[in-house]
Amino acid sequence: MFTGSLTTREAPGGPASGRAGTTSTMRPLWLLAALLALGQALPFEQKGFWDFALDDGLLMMNDEEASGAESTSGVPDLDALTPTFSSMCPFGCHCHLRVVQCSDLGLKTVPKEVSPDTTLLDLQNNDISELRKDDFKGLQHLYALVLVNNKITKIHEKAFSPLRKLQKLYISKNHLVEIPPNLPSSLVELRIHDNRIRKVPKGVFSGLRNMNCIEMGGNPLENSGFEPGAFDGLKLNYLRISEAKLTGIPKDLPETLNELHLDHNKIQAIELEDLLRYSKLYRLGLGHNQIRMIENGSLSFLPTLRELHLDNNKLSRVPAGLPDLKLLQVVYLHSNNITKVGVNDFCPVGFGVKRAYYNGISLFNNPVPYWEVQPATFRCVTDRLAIQFGNYKK
Repeated sequence: MFTGSLTTREAPGGPASGRAGTTSTMRPLWLLAALLALGQALPFEQKGFWDFALDDGLLMMNDEEASGAESTSGVPDLDALTPTFSSMCPFGCHCHLRVVQCSDLGLKTVPKEVSPDTTLLDLQNNDISELRKDDFKGLQHLYALVLVNNKITKIHEKAFSPLRKLQKLYISKNHLVEIPPNLPSSLVELRIHDNRIRKVPKGVFSGLRNMNCIEMGGNPLENSGFEPGAFDGLKLNYLRISEAKLTGIPKDLPETLNELHLDHNKIQAIELEDLLRYSKLYRLGLGHNQIRMIENGSLSFLPTLRELHLDNNKLSRVPAGLPDLKLLQVVYLHSNNITKVGVNDFCPVGFGVKRAYYNGISLFNNPVPYWEVQPATFRCVTDRLAIQFGNYKK
């Protein structure tokens, strides 16, 4: 029987920068290289701080599919990254070009004496508990602000006001209980996962017309925590609300989404109209939930879907409607309760109907008697190594 393996590549992380005038300049160059790559790709799943700079999943898409904000696409102005001769550098930090790296210093507050021409300010892994009104005063050229893994509980409503060119804000792994107020209108990417946010109120993202990526997983969000209209005005490409407390697919998310990741929740079923407004999805992540039922016709609202993750659920059959998804290439169904695979479960009847052949189908760790599965079941798969069976344990 056909067997093979599907692998997941992890992108390497990048270190931080070094002090101006020293012989060690490789660390800031790594940061700049990662930042440049980050602006051109949307992530699938973040493993570490800079891991999302490279996204192997985009190999499946054409260039025009990896869309972003037109006026602020996420790529920094190269002129703004030219060397600077400013002598300003906070004590203990490393400064080079326009990168200021102040991570892992035990800082209690945002340091002063940050050069006004700074483009990237890295403050991760410190003990900062509050962002005050004038903490970023004068940093009108700042492009990326990294505050990951601090102890931030309070943000002044005008803390981000000076940051008129900020496009990337990473404030994950803190103690926030709400979305920061008055986010810069220039913002393209917000990463706020692993906080304590329970509510997303209407209007919190108002005016953020350039935003195309929000990562807010790892918060104790329930379906009732999203107020009606919470995402009004946003034209997101990418949204991740994994590792939360969702019991169903939220029905009021931006209809512009290309990627929606709801893994590691408590979703039990996909009903007929749950996916109605998400017709532009390329990727849908629903792994590690409690899904037992996918209503017939539910997947028909996803005509452009390339990748579907339904692994580690409680499905007893292959979801209906897969053969009708002409662009579908990857289906994760491992670790379910599937006992039978029909000859037409994946492929349409007839030739020339499917526009893109599968290059990955995972069915391992299911109680499927694989010797009973007909070879014709996988007639629209690129090759036998793209299919994985076996390894079932009661």
